Amino acid sequence: MNSTQSLAMGRKSSLMQIIPVMLCFFAMGFVDLVGTASNYVQKDLGLTDSEANFFPSLVFFWFLIFSVPTGMLMNRIGRKRTVIISLIITVVSLIIPITGDSYMTMLASFSLLGIGNAVMQTSLNPLVSNLISSDKLASTLTFGQFVKAIASFLAPILAAWGATTYLPTFGLGWRAFFVIYAAVSFLSIAILAATPIEEEKPDKASGVKECLRLLGRPFVLLCFLGIMCHVGIDVGTNTVAPKIIMERLGLPLEEAGFATSVYFIFRTAGCFLGAFILRFMSARKFFAISVAMMVAAMVILFSGSTLGMLYLGIGLVGFGNSNVFSIAFSQAITSSPTEKNEVSGLMIMGLFGGTIFPLAMGFAADAMGQAGAVGVMAIGVAYLIFYTFKLKSKI
Repeated sequence: MNSTQSLAMGRKSSLMQIIPVMLCFFAMGFVDLVGTASNYVQKDLGLTDSEANFFPSLVFFWFLIFSVPTGMLMNRIGRKRTVIISLIITVVSLIIPITGDSYMTMLASFSLLGIGNAVMQTSLNPLVSNLISSDKLASTLTFGQFVKAIASFLAPILAAWGATTYLPTFGLGWRAFFVIYAAVSFLSIAILAATPIEEEKPDKASGVKECLRLLGRPFVLLCFLGIMCHVGIDVGTNTVAPKIIMERLGLPLEEAGFATSVYFIFRTAGCFLGAFILRFMSARKFFAISVAMMVAAMVILFSGSTLGMLYLGIGLVGFGNSNVFSIAFSQAITSSPTEKNEVSGLMIMGLFGGTIFPLAMGFAADAMGQAGAVGVMAIGVAYLIFYTFKLKSKI
């Protein structure tokens, strides 16, 4: 039996393989807790916006460093083993905050969280391509983003619960959700390790130069920049949404923090619906609709002055931005089918946008208020308008 036949058989009987992989997508969503955590750390330690926004920037800095080497590592040890390594790093990152919430402690935790997530996102997305045919890849990755968004959505709720509950949290307060997510990560490691997955063998070993050279392909570069803008808007909204409400309406963080949940509710709904919509609508058309929602959201977030209007703007960003990653990623790796590991590393390196945008937004907010932060996100939306016209109708 050749490898093509084996993969075809695996795709027909992959339900028991897909479930552990989707649990890993849930663990992948733990990276989004950084927005919620940074707001609580800012409150506890009295940090400025630019100082607090350094935390999410630090998390996504590691995507620049580790994504391409992870693509090379997958060629040596396989995608599944690489995912397991990423989960182990994630567990360690989630245990560290249990010991305290000092500035240096949270720096160490967020650094390891970023490293683990960089390795996970680089290896988990192409692992799905071993189980799913290329024509269903975008919708399956979107469903994975839906599962990931559930973890993201729960983070601010669990943090608020820990901060306000009368139930015992062992003195951890808002940090109680780190314990819960660490337990889920342990479960993900155990289940994935016990799941057999047959992988494609790489045609050749690759080096850093060979990976980076792929950015010379115009379409791969466009997808790379699209993912940079996507994650910048995602992390930016996650972080700045409560601050906009606190600035304009004067609500305390515990109440304004629900804005992050609103964002993730709509992002979760967008991922769930997108998994089905992308099965009958072209990726390009659906992408255009999504970007139009984000354009409307930027206008509302610039000028909105009531809680309902601000929630609407936040929700539109969440829904519109929910499928950008899966469409850009699937188009990139299907445009280079013999170099999936390398292209995956490059695309995940694009999550470095999560470093650039929050830093720029923090300085803009210090200078101009939260409207300045929204202006930085609007630049990313403007690029996605341009990128829409470059998407391929069929992949």
